[in-house]
Amino acid sequence: MDDKMTSGEIARKAGVSQKAVRLYDEKGLLKPTDYSEGNYRLYDREALQILEKIVALKKIGFSLEEIRDNLTSGDAADIKEALEMQLKIMDEKRYQTEMVIDAIKRVLLRKEDLDWDDVASIVQSVSLDQTADLNHYKGLKHTVSEDWYVQIFRTMHFEKDLKVLDLGCGFSKIWRNNWNIIPEGTMVYAYDLKGTWADDFEKFISENKSKLPADVNIDLTFADLEEGSSWEKIESEKTYDRIIMHYVYKELKDPEAMIAHAAKLLGKDGFFSVNGPDNSDWDTYVKDALKDMGLTYSFVDDNIADLTAQKEKFREMVGKHFTKIDIVPLTSSYRYDNEDDIFDRFMRLFESQSKFFTANEKKIKEYFKNKIAAEGPITFDTTSHFLHCSN
Repeated sequence: MDDKMTSGEIARKAGVSQKAVRLYDEKGLLKPTDYSEGNYRLYDREALQILEKIVALKKIGFSLEEIRDNLTSGDAADIKEALEMQLKIMDEKRYQTEMVIDAIKRVLLRKEDLDWDDVASIVQSVSLDQTADLNHYKGLKHTVSEDWYVQIFRTMHFEKDLKVLDLGCGFSKIWRNNWNIIPEGTMVYAYDLKGTWADDFEKFISENKSKLPADVNIDLTFADLEEGSSWEKIESEKTYDRIIMHYVYKELKDPEAMIAHAAKLLGKDGFFSVNGPDNSDWDTYVKDALKDMGLTYSFVDDNIADLTAQKEKFREMVGKHFTKIDIVPLTSSYRYDNEDDIFDRFMRLFESQSKFFTANEKKIKEYFKNKIAAEGPITFDTTSHFLHCSN
């Protein structure tokens, strides 16, 4: 029995505690090789190798249940697949950790005297900001049409010497992506909260101001537009030729108050551009795909009905403050050449249905894998609607 190790000895050699060795025994991962006369657990060299493998797999994030499954199968193909899957999971965890760090930093930037209500409200706002950024970033990977913000910029019909109010400017791709073609003499008054993507826009302005066309000026102010005092400076400029309120509807406690302010500040022959709740062509596509697979899709119908009601309510609200509303459709084209990215898109579209999609992941991916193999990459158009409002 000289080649046998006690639980304490094998634990020391593997760099773990005796308690961990006992736990692995209880979980069925590491069984003793033998028992001493006093009924103490004994382990051999092969057991030490297994324990070292358990320790290695734990360090890279595998759960004990996943480790047990790997120890049971153990062939090279399974190991490679398990590591690739683990890499994907850990990458996602790293991204989530980075988002949390970013959110905390932004909360600390917003206000010096914080209470928990402030923290909850700010984190919710930051989370919406981050989610929109993630969706846009992932969307760019598959976009095959013209730059989205170039399209939006074109619909604004900017001309020389216009005065523009940008409410909730954020990262400001409408300006960044059209920096060199902003008409001469344009004056942009941009507003957003401190601790948002507008912080990065402030840096961008400073670094690229010299590249703006002649007499173009962008004045960025950090302010909470849902506080009445923040409107003093905005109203001091009297009226504006264009007012923009894009992609901020969900972040506002009282969007109608902001829209009412915009209506009062809009100059003659100008218009207010806003977007809010909108039906998605993705819903119809997901519904048809799930129906073709023989899977339930009632939650998609519920989502379509809910968005339709929200859209109608929003447009009715806007109509209370403007006499004319032009609906401006913009279409973007997407291309998908693998089933993993399509499944990821479905999961992000219906986060509340993650359990359903996870349970049917294999079937959904197989469906799109076969579809792509037979028909080639999937191309898909989706249309968003902006409201151009005037009096």
